[in-house]
Amino acid sequence: MKIAHIVSSFPPYYGGMGNVVFQTAGELRNRGHEVVVYTPQYFEEKEIKDIDAPEEKEHSKKLQDQIDNVKRLRPSFQYGNAARLPQLYEELQGFDLVHMHYPFFGTASIIRKWKKKNPTIPLVITYHMDPRGLGWKGFVFKIYSKYYCGRVLTVADKIIASSFDYVESSEAFQLLKNFPDKWIELPFGVDSERFSPRDIPVNLLELYNLNPKIPIVLFVGGMDIAHYFKGIPILLEAILMLQKQNTPVQALLVGDGELRKEFEIKVQAYDLSEYVKFAGYVSNEDLPYYYNLADIFVLPSIHQGEAFGMVLLEAMSSGLPVIASNLPGVRTVAVDGGKVFETSNAHDLAESIYGFFLNDSENQLLWRKKVREMVEKKYSWYKIVDKLEGIYNELVNKS
Repeated sequence: MKIAHIVSSFPPYYGGMGNVVFQTAGELRNRGHEVVVYTPQYFEEKEIKDIDAPEEKEHSKKLQDQIDNVKRLRPSFQYGNAARLPQLYEELQGFDLVHMHYPFFGTASIIRKWKKKNPTIPLVITYHMDPRGLGWKGFVFKIYSKYYCGRVLTVADKIIASSFDYVESSEAFQLLKNFPDKWIELPFGVDSERFSPRDIPVNLLELYNLNPKIPIVLFVGGMDIAHYFKGIPILLEAILMLQKQNTPVQALLVGDGELRKEFEIKVQAYDLSEYVKFAGYVSNEDLPYYYNLADIFVLPSIHQGEAFGMVLLEAMSSGLPVIASNLPGVRTVAVDGGKVFETSNAHDLAESIYGFFLNDSENQLLWRKKVREMVEKKYSWYKIVDKLEGIYNELVNKS
């Protein structure tokens, strides 16, 4: 089968949607399908292997091989991750099936028009999340979702959502009610070989001056304006509360961005510099070792800008129990691997962290085993793509 995937960003620019397409396309190729990924060209024409900046380069051979097969099209218009790719009208000729990942401003309208002209070629759309933003962007996204989102999604033959729990509280809820037969719930997966239980990386304990006798909490996420909703201030408040109760924990925060300085100032103001460490940017090659450094993973996001939480799966696959905000979509994953706390409630988060460490070491080991088994059972990419391949086959056989 010849399949096109269309996505607004892709490695080496790492993000949730790009990671989903990267893993999906790789698994489909392993099964003998011809897969082409179309994405905007966000940099000058040159091979990725020649890019030196660590945040723009993935050193793993697997990823390099995959991204060498991507077609990066020069946008006629571009603003952030929004990009218009009119070349797709010609590029999509000869495909058996097209799969677009939404939101993709600029290009979503092109795919809608393409489908109108090619009604017999199956179109699948994955609804990743509501588009959200601060200030005027948020207003524009709200208007777009209200008046145009439905026009894009309803031309699809099938619409995939990682969690109906999320969709039922999203801008797409009315579409789910009006077109229930179009929708399919299919969670995202995780590379369970790459993210797996390993020995504690002693070198990282030494690098960040962490005390192995004090529990370690891990956070992984962006610290830029686009990821303002990640809830790091809530986590810092919870750690301060635990410190005041003489039940200290350590926290290692992985990620970078313009908000990091603000968080560092808050750590100093709370007098937590001994307990909270910033790792900054960590390469995707090294990231699995960080999950094996911690005792528990926390995702304290404050609103539905967090629609699923791929990092929760990475943590669980590494044998790490999770605590996450009680947000639609996010909680669907978190309850499989730990527990949820009341969104934006630092006191509830502190109690949740404290409650986990009340368990003796034997129970903590049982938790680690349980979350790993859950990933292998429910979230392996092999099983996820099995189901996706079945959807593709059904649509192509009908066309």
